[in-house]
Amino acid sequence: MKTISIADITLKKLSEDRAVSLLFREKSAIAGCADEIGAEVIELPAVKSAREDKIIYKTIAQNIRNAVLAIPVGFTAETVATAWDCIKEAKKPRLQIELPVSTIQMEYTYHVKQEKMLVKIAELVKQAKACCEDVEFSALDATRADADFLVSAIGEAVANGATSVTICDDAGASTPDEIAALTARVKASVCVPVYVQVSDRINMAVASAFAAIAQGADGLKCAMAGKDALLVGELSDAINACSAQTGAVINVNRTKIHASIDDITTNINRSLYENEAAISEENKLLLDSDSTAAQVAQAAAVLGYELSDSDIGNVYKALKHVCEKKGAVGSKEFEALIASSAMQAPSTYHFETYTTTSSNVSKSMSQVTLKCNGEIICGVSNGDGPIDSAFRAIEQCIGHHYELDDFQVQAVTEGKGALGSALVKLRNNGKLYSGNGTSTDIVSASIRAYINALNKIVFEEA
Repeated sequence: MKTISIADITLKKLSEDRAVSLLFREKSAIAGCADEIGAEVIELPAVKSAREDKIIYKTIAQNIRNAVLAIPVGFTAETVATAWDCIKEAKKPRLQIELPVSTIQMEYTYHVKQEKMLVKIAELVKQAKACCEDVEFSALDATRADADFLVSAIGEAVANGATSVTICDDAGASTPDEIAALTARVKASVCVPVYVQVSDRINMAVASAFAAIAQGADGLKCAMAGKDALLVGELSDAINACSAQTGAVINVNRTKIHASIDDITTNINRSLYENEAAISEENKLLLDSDSTAAQVAQAAAVLGYELSDSDIGNVYKALKHVCEKKGAVGSKEFEALIASSAMQAPSTYHFETYTTTSSNVSKSMSQVTLKCNGEIICGVSNGDGPIDSAFRAIEQCIGHHYELDDFQVQAVTEGKGALGSALVKLRNNGKLYSGNGTSTDIVSASIRAYINALNKIVFEEA
């Protein structure tokens, strides 16, 4: 029977699927799990932030005992060198050239035509080969490519040193018969191992994998979890049941595979989605010291904030400082960082004094005094409780109503004289502005937070 090589792409799939990346320990655990169950190749996502990813990938490279460790090299000589630096300490390193071969992807993603893409493939393979003996060429979007050009692209890669090739069904709309025909065409044109990456978008991943095996595929790319991926647990069960018909086996540990995958996915889901102390029920994200500036910007966008580059830098620095002491922050804490670090506007409005009355038999009444350009302005209003009436009094002062998108209060310290922290989010013309305030008096903290957000609106409008 023929042994089919299994390449694990879990880290790649989860990197694509999640708005915020996995934590460092989770990436390491996934790679270790893939190595333990018997994957012959473990594929890392492309480098996004050289400094942070280099630390993570070097650690993974040192811990993988059996599998080949593969990483995409990007599109330039500089990114090839960066990728190699990340995995050069692995026992079995592999560099991957991943380039599209369909006309639509070549022209709209990379703005090149077929002739230039062939030149780029040869160039990158040569550069990767100069660093690493094991080089793979992955033909992205292969199922939508011109078949003759696909064969030419793969032939160019092999001629310049590629030791394996992969054809990818990124569109996810190919039938098993189409996968079989494409595999047969490519397999007949090269003498190196051919991997196939099928999709489960139309629920035919296992059938397509069997079709590829029947036409001589040497390996399959699977994931332990991930959207539209061929799942290694399902493939293992199917091949075990139909090995006689397929004439193929895979070297994964079936006694460990389901238990290991269940354990790793449960841990990931728990840490990302069930940590109530750190993660908002509404916006499920978690950032730690391994998070990049790009991930900080993306997380802010998920929460509805449009931050400038300088604001992103300020929030990123504040996150690093907090994570040195705390480990990780959830969405509520992250919003507090945005409120305290992003767009520190000049104080157009200064909080002077407030007076409030509150009762369980009548509405609260508040008077708030502000100073603006040296002028004292005063507002009075009632409301449902002292904070609501205080916010309405501020609106009386400024003569404008802003939508209160969110309001949060929490204790910063313990004891009778605990310091309270308030977070206020105001929405103006569809954009969020957050402010925070701290005080032993929670009403005063709330007013300060409102004024902080208000000053940001006034500053940006000016």
